[in-house]
Amino acid sequence: MSESRTWDDVDDYFTTHLAPNDEVLEAALRDSEAAGLPDVAVTPSQGKFLHLLAQIQGARTILEIGTLGGYSTIWLARALPADGRLISLEYSAKHAEVATRNIARAGLDGLVQVRVGPALESLPKLADENPAPFDLVFIDADKSNNPHYLEWALRLTSAGSLIVVDNVVRQGRVADAHSTSPDVVGSRAAIELIGSHPRLTGTALQTVGSKGHDGFALARVLA
Repeated sequence: MSESRTWDDVDDYFTTHLAPNDEVLEAALRDSEAAGLPDVAVTPSQGKFLHLLAQIQGARTILEIGTLGGYSTIWLARALPADGRLISLEYSAKHAEVATRNIARAGLDGLVQVRVGPALESLPKLADENPAPFDLVFIDADKSNNPHYLEWALRLTSAGSLIVVDNVVRQGRVADAHSTSPDVVGSRAAIELIGSHPRLTGTALQTVGSKGHDGFALARVLA
């Protein structure tokens, strides 16, 4: 059996027993595919991980950078209390339209607001609103801007908040110091910022599965 086939089989096994997709989540994926959105949403196991992380954190407010079709948004929003709030920033109006429909079908439109436009334009506007610090930030957008998103996440959180940066391994290319690929350069800069910033402590984990060889970084904001 090939290595990738083994990864797929293990993912399927974990999903079956630990994160079975319900109809709402399955419909979100189907509608995203039908609309031509890229197949880059988190896996069910990764979605469940985000959900549990938000629950463990006791999150009441969540910021998501990169909505896509709203699949991860639904996982995160389901962890919020009835008076919680999730703001998701999405560059593409088309993606945001699909996500908004998926979120409404999940019955979460009262908790979730999708804002359309480049995140580096939306984030200063959000900061101007002086929102309460976000308890959890999930960064899953264009990887070249990861360090900029991380800096904004720091401005919009407080001590004890968690920041998750997805897709930082880049099939192992993150370890290539000579790479000039924007996604690799951005991912390396984010990792190095987490490691050097006095207000952050964090780690990164490699993952394998149906999405191939990748991983995520997890950081906690310090006082």
